[in-house]
Amino acid sequence: MTLFRHRMLETGKEMAFEAARMALDSAGLERKDVDAVVLGSAPDAFDGFHMKGEQLLDGAGGFRKPYTRVFVGGGTGVFVPIAAWWHVASGLADVVLAVGEEKMSPLQPHPQYAFWTIFDQVLERPLGVTLLWIFALEMRRYMHVYNVSEEDIALVAVKNKANALDHPAAQLPARITVEDVLKSEPICAPVKRLDVSPTSDGAAAVVLASEELARKLTDTPVWITGVGWNVDTTYWTNRDLCYPEYLEKAARMAYKMAHITNPRKEIDFAEVYDPFDYKELHHMEGLLLAGKGEAPKLTREGVTQRDGDLPINPSGGLLGVGNPIAAAGVMKVAEVFWQLRGEAGKRQVKKPVNRGLAQAWGDLMQVGTVVIMER
Repeated sequence: MTLFRHRMLETGKEMAFEAARMALDSAGLERKDVDAVVLGSAPDAFDGFHMKGEQLLDGAGGFRKPYTRVFVGGGTGVFVPIAAWWHVASGLADVVLAVGEEKMSPLQPHPQYAFWTIFDQVLERPLGVTLLWIFALEMRRYMHVYNVSEEDIALVAVKNKANALDHPAAQLPARITVEDVLKSEPICAPVKRLDVSPTSDGAAAVVLASEELARKLTDTPVWITGVGWNVDTTYWTNRDLCYPEYLEKAARMAYKMAHITNPRKEIDFAEVYDPFDYKELHHMEGLLLAGKGEAPKLTREGVTQRDGDLPINPSGGLLGVGNPIAAAGVMKVAEVFWQLRGEAGKRQVKKPVNRGLAQAWGDLMQVGTVVIMER
């Protein structure tokens, strides 16, 4: 993965090339060895020009290669490896390069202008709704139903930003306190500045290979044993704002494939999607790693720390490492890979790990994507 930053002087093509080159180098492969490329990147409107995927094509290693572009909002970064997995699992390809790229620096059009076009023009757009506006409603509903305090939620931001201090590519690592979060700039109550991940530029890439080839490339392969995805209703007004049903269904699909019957005991650690601190708690529950309303208690008790029983976001997550939307989930898949290989350096969780999970969430809050990986 590249550094996650505001990288205004670099193009998306250059960032995609940097990540793709690093991924191929780490696998001991060249572009000629790649059978197909899957790219995830934001809609063209985010960058302000047409056919963005084609413009990124050669940078992502896809020139004169079978090429697929996918986008499911924030869920894209985990869906890109899923789409690459299809190509390999079907037998159509032995090596697939999966690349996620995003450029959100201030010189780009603000994503909100694109989001406004996808809200329902009769029921939603007249309200002047923004995504942060909806997230504030969701956070408030979660707090109300389960009697969760702002202090409970702020603990997630404190944990993840501290974890990111050990990540060499992190954008906003910091040692902060709960009080720092509570006193940070209000955005849309109860959401405050330090509750939210930063806007970021960056790219990340992973290589997927067939079983036969993987065993030739490395003595320590990491296997994808389960994938899952789900799309809920587009209308946020029709969803239960205090529980992510879209994610439970995606998780159950992945758990069934991986033969997991008790995820709380069988998942050793997880990279959970955390563009907001409350979403880590939300998503732990949707992944069945905690009961409904139980995730704040686990966080308070230190269970989700790197040295806890169930480490969550040992990388530092989006809150600490950064959030280039379509690349962020690929970063989480890469972190699971590094943790399972024991190559995460200072970020390495303290207990032995054999199975990890990466998850992302996106579009209009209704897409869940899950990948389970094992040693």
